[in-house]
Amino acid sequence: MSDTADPIARKEMQYVPDSDVSSPPPSYSYQGQQPPPYSAAPDMYSPPKAETTCISQPGTAYESFSDIRPDAPSDTTPLIASSAFDDKTVRRAFVRKVFCILTLQLLFTFSVVCVFTFSSVVKDAVQINLWAYLSSFFIFAVVAITLSCCKSFSRRHPWNIVGLVVVTLSLSYMVGAIASFHNTTAVVITMGATLAISLAIIAFSAQTRYDFTICYWLLLILAVDLIMFGFFCTFYYSYITDILYGCLGALLYSLFLMVDCQLMMGMMSYRLDPEEYINAALMIYLDIVLIFLYLLGRR
Repeated sequence: MSDTADPIARKEMQYVPDSDVSSPPPSYSYQGQQPPPYSAAPDMYSPPKAETTCISQPGTAYESFSDIRPDAPSDTTPLIASSAFDDKTVRRAFVRKVFCILTLQLLFTFSVVCVFTFSSVVKDAVQINLWAYLSSFFIFAVVAITLSCCKSFSRRHPWNIVGLVVVTLSLSYMVGAIASFHNTTAVVITMGATLAISLAIIAFSAQTRYDFTICYWLLLILAVDLIMFGFFCTFYYSYITDILYGCLGALLYSLFLMVDCQLMMGMMSYRLDPEEYINAALMIYLDIVLIFLYLLGRR
């Protein structure tokens, strides 16, 4: 009995937890043993809690801040345009409107010039009645300055159209009266040269990448110098100074025409507001008429 109990006691002493750690663990062999049966839900473990998945479904489980406050700006809302010229449709409509008005103005003005030049009866009547020329000059100055300086008048329809019509009528009479003192052939050649220069400058302004709008202050200084030069030429008149004065004036207002076209097209640093179509048409119209007058010369 004791002999059989000794081996069993030795085996139990080997597996006591307080036994020496340095002794190597016994090796087990799993050959010939069957794996335990699979249990879908063992009793010792409770079933895991279902995790809540945050799946965003539009209109049901997610409510954005823009739904709560529709007037609040969001990241997907496009930025407010700094100018209405950022919209290409507005820009094209503005340019189209200005050129339509400008075309009507130039057609009327040069038609009056042709009548005052080709008709000898009208030419004699205009040259005699200088009071009509002075009256038209006074009306032109008052209405043009009002349109340029008073925005409430230049943007109020239809009074802005009425003011532009008055300016066109008065300036057309003035240009026709000046052209009546010149030779008919010279007037026709000057009209053709003015048309060619104006079309070339407008085409150049539409496709160039150079910004001339930042040089507007320089052109104003040159305009003052040209006025002073013309004032001194009245005391020291000669044929050469007359030609020089006309060429410099035509060159200066050609530059003004280029800058005004860029302001109208709105592709450079400075641009006109789309509501300023009357002022835009007036500026370009004055530039072209002044180019014609400087090329025509003084008599």
